[in-house]
Amino acid sequence: MTKTNPGRFFEDYRVGEVIRHAVPRTVGAGERALYHALYPQRHALYSSDAFASSCGLRASPLDDMIAFHVVFGKTVPDISLNAVANLGYAEGRWLKPVWPGDTLRSESEVIGLKQNSNGKTGVVWVRTRGLNQDDEEVLSYVRWVMVRKRDLDAPAPDTVIPDLAASVSPGDLVVPEGLDFTSYDTALAGEPHRWGDYEVGETIDHVDGVTVEEAEHMMATRLWQNTAKVHFDATVRPDGSRLIYGGHVISLARALSFNGLANAQVVAALNGGAHVNPCTSGLTVRAWSEVLDRAETSAPGVGALRLRLVATTGAPFALRAEDGKYLPDVLLDLDYWALVPK
Repeated sequence: MTKTNPGRFFEDYRVGEVIRHAVPRTVGAGERALYHALYPQRHALYSSDAFASSCGLRASPLDDMIAFHVVFGKTVPDISLNAVANLGYAEGRWLKPVWPGDTLRSESEVIGLKQNSNGKTGVVWVRTRGLNQDDEEVLSYVRWVMVRKRDLDAPAPDTVIPDLAASVSPGDLVVPEGLDFTSYDTALAGEPHRWGDYEVGETIDHVDGVTVEEAEHMMATRLWQNTAKVHFDATVRPDGSRLIYGGHVISLARALSFNGLANAQVVAALNGGAHVNPCTSGLTVRAWSEVLDRAETSAPGVGALRLRLVATTGAPFALRAEDGKYLPDVLLDLDYWALVPK
């Protein structure tokens, strides 16, 4: 009997199937230290217990993207080990803070399938939930991936394309219990700009850049236990390069956005996103943002900004060519809600 796992191929998925992913992981201060070492991350709520306490929390939770990376990484052996590309995200919501000492696990439901016209690949949609040791849902999101077929003669499944919301409604945003920005210290946070200082349509050049190093992106991929072959094995791709995990680019861009959005403390929802061009080591990543919307919340002193975050190797504010296609410099186009002080 074969004891190794070659990963799933497109024909192995069934709509409605629920996959429980191995292996649960207890997270702590080590993940925080490594995260802040890998990315120039400086948001105060995730850097200081004292600052978090002044904002109504019992201590500093782990960064929202740590929770995302850990939950995502668990799904890779079952969802994207044989993927050609991770195509997009929708309906992502952070539901509870993750604290040092929490144990996270993941499970995914297959909600859509569509074989591509070439007959060699297909798209798989899954809704993934991250749960803690008390079986409380801390994170939920939809993603879709292009996966290879093992048997090109395998019949195509019935096409099921899920109906996904264009964005998370402001009324569905979850504010961490106790969060209170009425005594928010902008000096300690690093910038004076509050919710009311941002206008819909405003664009922000985050100025700084980070050159991606081979060792760092490989360390990050191992840290998040993302075992996708295109990230680990240089023989998989014809050009001999290893693709950088898309989440690594998300975290780089989010960290770079501190310069201009230092007070966008909490990532509350992921409306949509696409890794539109591949990223490899040696590229210098820069970021810019556009304010898409603003919303009130019921929490004291807390407002929400809907933001487009773009990671690029080119100039700021350039996104698409005249034909509507993304420019080749653009790596990431992400649409998310953040919680900011009013």
